[in-house]
Amino acid sequence: MEAKFFRFLKIVGVGLKAKAESQGRLLYLKLGCGHDVELTVPPAVRVFCFKPNIICCAGIVEERVQQFAASVRSCKPPEVYQGKGIMYIDEVIKKQQGKKTK
Repeated sequence: MEAKFFRFLKIVGVGLKAKAESQGRLLYLKLGCGHDVELTVPPAVRVFCFKPNIICCAGIVEERVQQFAASVRSCKPPEVYQGKGIMYIDEVIKKQQGKKTK
């Protein structure tokens, strides 16, 4: 399968990791809870992990690639106070200021 469309995701945070298995058909995410999150990749989409914190979703159909990337991102969306979570590689998170003390 020759992929035309790519979507890269970046995992930011201590202890958050990703692992792809069985030729890009399964994606395991360690997101800081007690169990691993296992996602099955739909047909026409392949998943590769270059590092434990970078995920590449590739495929022929752009809509399916972006839909799967959005479902991966929704497992742990980036938070606005510290910027931790799963985000697109070109996404900019506007951080909010925390509570001020007197």
